[in-house]
Amino acid sequence: MGRGKIEIKRIENTTNRQVTFCKRRNGLLKKAYELSVLCDAEVALVVFSNRGRLYEYANDSVKKTIDRYKRANADSSSSLSISEANTQYYQQESSKLRQQIRILQNLNRNLMGEALDTMSPKELKQLESRLEKGINRIRTKKNELLIAEIKHMQKREIDLQNDNIYLRAKVTENDRVQQQINMVPENEQYEVIASAPFDSRNLLQANMQDPGQRYYRSTEQTALQLC
Repeated sequence: MGRGKIEIKRIENTTNRQVTFCKRRNGLLKKAYELSVLCDAEVALVVFSNRGRLYEYANDSVKKTIDRYKRANADSSSSLSISEANTQYYQQESSKLRQQIRILQNLNRNLMGEALDTMSPKELKQLESRLEKGINRIRTKKNELLIAEIKHMQKREIDLQNDNIYLRAKVTENDRVQQQINMVPENEQYEVIASAPFDSRNLLQANMQDPGQRYYRSTEQTALQLC
């Protein structure tokens, strides 16, 4: 046999009404707890008995849930369209950005030494400390760049000195060869030039002399040797 259907109406018997209240209240609290745990829902339950006693349950806080209900109810009753809500949101964000821009502009003027009349001694002290820290960082960075530039220039100087030493040695070698050529008689200069190491400067100097005459003499000397 199943349970009979109970007529939903006020129970006239006081004792029966109190017993039914206790049973159904406990069942209702249990169902609220199960709903909050199983479905991860925010649940707040408030029950007053006929004697004015309060029974409540909330998985977070009854006050927070009621405040959230008021906000949701106010939002639903405001009847704002989506575009109007977006416009209101962007207006608020724009106002915040303008305020931040004004703050940054005032800070920039203060860093430049302007608009200091409205600042208190404490604020001026903080501004002075901030400027000193910024100057120290700037000087440190400047010194790092100068040191790097000095090292680069020193390396460049060493390279130029090495190039200068090499060029001086080449010039000295060319002068020595030229002196040897000048010390040899004219009829033997061709042989000295032929035995000397090839160098573009020697070739240029040899070409600047009378090549036809030198070749004629060397040919004549070769002919005499053959005879």
